[in-house]
Amino acid sequence: MHDVLSRLGLSDTNPGAWTSASPLPMRGERETLGSENPATGETLARIALATKGDLDAVIEASARAFVEWRKLPAPRRGEIVRQMAEALRAAKSDLGKLVTLEVGKIASEGQGEVQESIDIADFAVGLSRQLYGLSMHSERARHRMYEQWHPLGPVAVVTAFNFPNAVWAWNAMLALVCGDTVIWKPSLKASLTAIATHKICAEVLAKNGWDGVLGLAIGSDAEVGESLVADRRIPLVSATGSVRMGRRIGQVVSARLGRSLLELGGNNAIVVDATADLDLALRGILFGAVGTAGQRCTSTRRLFLHESIADAFTQRLVSAYEQVRIGDPMAEGTLMGPLIDADAVQMYERAIATIREQGGEILTGGTLLDRPPHPNGHYVRPTVVRARPDMPICRDETFAPILYVIPWREWDEVMAWHNDVPQGLSSALFTDSFRTAERFLSAEGSDCGIANVNIGTSGAEIGGAFGGEKETGGGREAGSDSWKNYMRRQTCTLNWSPDLPLAQGVRFDL
Repeated sequence: MHDVLSRLGLSDTNPGAWTSASPLPMRGERETLGSENPATGETLARIALATKGDLDAVIEASARAFVEWRKLPAPRRGEIVRQMAEALRAAKSDLGKLVTLEVGKIASEGQGEVQESIDIADFAVGLSRQLYGLSMHSERARHRMYEQWHPLGPVAVVTAFNFPNAVWAWNAMLALVCGDTVIWKPSLKASLTAIATHKICAEVLAKNGWDGVLGLAIGSDAEVGESLVADRRIPLVSATGSVRMGRRIGQVVSARLGRSLLELGGNNAIVVDATADLDLALRGILFGAVGTAGQRCTSTRRLFLHESIADAFTQRLVSAYEQVRIGDPMAEGTLMGPLIDADAVQMYERAIATIREQGGEILTGGTLLDRPPHPNGHYVRPTVVRARPDMPICRDETFAPILYVIPWREWDEVMAWHNDVPQGLSSALFTDSFRTAERFLSAEGSDCGIANVNIGTSGAEIGGAFGGEKETGGGREAGSDSWKNYMRRQTCTLNWSPDLPLAQGVRFDL
């Protein structure tokens, strides 16, 4: 562990406010927070938390840097992002291990998260030469109309613990090539990963002569978060987290007529019909529900099985759950690590009690791990519940490995159940029926921002826009045209005639 921290340049006590590659001067006594390994309860390091004054210095540095950064041609900004991708590649092994140490993802998921950051950086490099506008025909003779896109300004990125590296990169790499500067407020549960990631990328900027383009402020919501989202110098706040958090950010940002990009809760479902390849479905469901210990916004939480296959498939699913290797996320062969902290364990236990009160039947799991690899680790057993669609808890997002299994008979019925939740992030269907697949993907099918056929709800690729509807927030990050979130649109009209005709035939002659 200490070798990993040392190679990433993390000292025992880390400051919580940075610009470029250097920490801000930390004057006076500071509140500190321990970064905990959820697998063991061990404190990895202590971080000195940022104050409002520190945040103001970070924002001011970001605003100053933006004035010059926006002037750099986009392909040259892309070249610097390309160098960031190379720096992340060089640090991938250690950075992936840090993700595992700090948030409990199994080793392959930790490495995969850093690869996702590398992938989005590569995507952004190509994007830097493709920030296209449109050309339009004017109704007036000898006039030309077109639209173009300009950098927006300092962008705030607020991230959750479950993707402590990749979600920042989704936003930051695009924002950087678009000409914005970036200020990061990470989850306090994953601050070491944020410091390490920031240092790697900011050092690339420093080598290219750029200071203040990236900023980092690690602090409490009351001290740093509220001030960050309320600051008028920040035109866009991109936030990933709970619906409660998103509502607060949306209200504060909209009150100052700023922009918000929200990626909030998910209550994702998989529908399996009678024609499905059940071996394929089993694998997709298992990773979707158990991967990251059920702590992804895209985790599978509801499973609708056609009644003709429901009983036999549920037995297979329970058997597969009971073979999931739970333990040290660093150990080879582990498929599920711990929950993030003791509060998450208590949330899991409250959910299990509520399930029983509402008449759900626990088919497997529902308890803490009998013999955890470490007594202070936060381990639970993945849980399968035989449920009814009218159980209120099925409408909630419990950030834990709990899967509700519900049989269905008619297509219209199951789609009504599928869509009758407040969240609308990810969805999936397993079928070998072309017609059923098309119906699921049509306007009368899934109401989610992501709809998959014959793959699970998790594991989105960076090439597509990522996000959801309803209480998920409506934001879109990563691929497709998500880059437009980080820029401002300008419509331009050029008159190259000696006359001054008005649009719509209006006459205004003196």
